[in-house]
Amino acid sequence: MDYQYIKDEVYATAIEIYKSNLVMGTWGNVSQRINQELFVITPSGMDYDSLSPEDMIIVDKRGEVVAGQYQPSIETRMHIEIYKNRLDVNGIVHVHSPYVTAFAVANQPIPVILEETAQVIGHPIEVAKYALCGSQALAYEVAKCLANQENAVLLANHGLVALGSTLSDALRVCFIAEKTAMIAINAARLGKINSLSKKDILQLHEEFKYYGQTKVGE
Repeated sequence: MDYQYIKDEVYATAIEIYKSNLVMGTWGNVSQRINQELFVITPSGMDYDSLSPEDMIIVDKRGEVVAGQYQPSIETRMHIEIYKNRLDVNGIVHVHSPYVTAFAVANQPIPVILEETAQVIGHPIEVAKYALCGSQALAYEVAKCLANQENAVLLANHGLVALGSTLSDALRVCFIAEKTAMIAINAARLGKINSLSKKDILQLHEEFKYYGQTKVGE
């Protein structure tokens, strides 16, 4: 199988983070799990404007290219470690958006200040210890920080990694994290940043699981 539908989803998400200014140039990466052995990931060092769905790479859990003509993302090791340790995760998005990266550079967690932050993310976004991009040390550090069902972590002096049971869920985490970071920075200019209580965060996050439409009679 060529898993074209997954390549299409990874490509579409990569273009979305580029057009939404969550990344620029060739930075950032996206992947989606195929099964316990394989996943699709964006190629390394290629401009988003030049990409097509066929350029997406299929990689195995050892980091070996199974299908594709290019080298996979430099952060393939990080994606492998996350998938290995989080069987609930099927999509990963790594971005360098300005406001979340400001928190990463300041080595400060992004607080839960909005109801939508509580609903979608459900926890402050902590900062992983600095390690060089693409390194196994970074992969281990990120996986360790995400071991307790967190769906986002900041990479010190680098950016954000977001997870989801689907790729669209991981992308939504990126958007909410960037909005939260922007509002937090602007609110700090006005005065004190007021975070939601742990009780309210938990309630909002749990209730959001059942948010949305259901068919009549269900």
